[in-house]
Amino acid sequence: MYGRLEKDNCVMPKIDLDAVPQQNNTGYPAPFHEPMAGRWIRRLTPVIGLTEMGASQVVLKPGGWSSQRHWHEGEDEFLVMLSGEAVLIEDEGETILRAGDMAAWPKGVRNGHHLINRSESDCAFICFSAGNRDAGGAYSDIDMVFTEAGYLHRDGTPYPARRIP
Repeated sequence: MYGRLEKDNCVMPKIDLDAVPQQNNTGYPAPFHEPMAGRWIRRLTPVIGLTEMGASQVVLKPGGWSSQRHWHEGEDEFLVMLSGEAVLIEDEGETILRAGDMAAWPKGVRNGHHLINRSESDCAFICFSAGNRDAGGAYSDIDMVFTEAGYLHRDGTPYPARRIP
């Protein structure tokens, strides 16, 4: 999935992005998966061998959502916009992100966030994560939390859905 690029007498790994499958799935239970119909994601971590951090390349079609608005108890997130424009929605309001903009969410900060593409063109970004994915978190606008065991209602009743690694 990645090759070697030589530059200035230094050998560097280069990811062949076209060789990484682009997926349009989510483990969210119905109806919470529906807004992600316009999200196309390449989960880079499983195919390039990273073990201490996550990395995904995401394309949002017009109208697409990155996720339900969420926060992580034990995982930091860092996002870099590559192209286009998306609206970042957090507890404090909305912020437009464009190519070159960056955003970060420290673990344990209960500020739900997600991106929505309200433009007429695709946008793309890379999202990195590090920490304890299994520590869980919650979704700010819906009756759902996530744990190592999967998706649950806030009262602890499980949803019939499986989280995607």
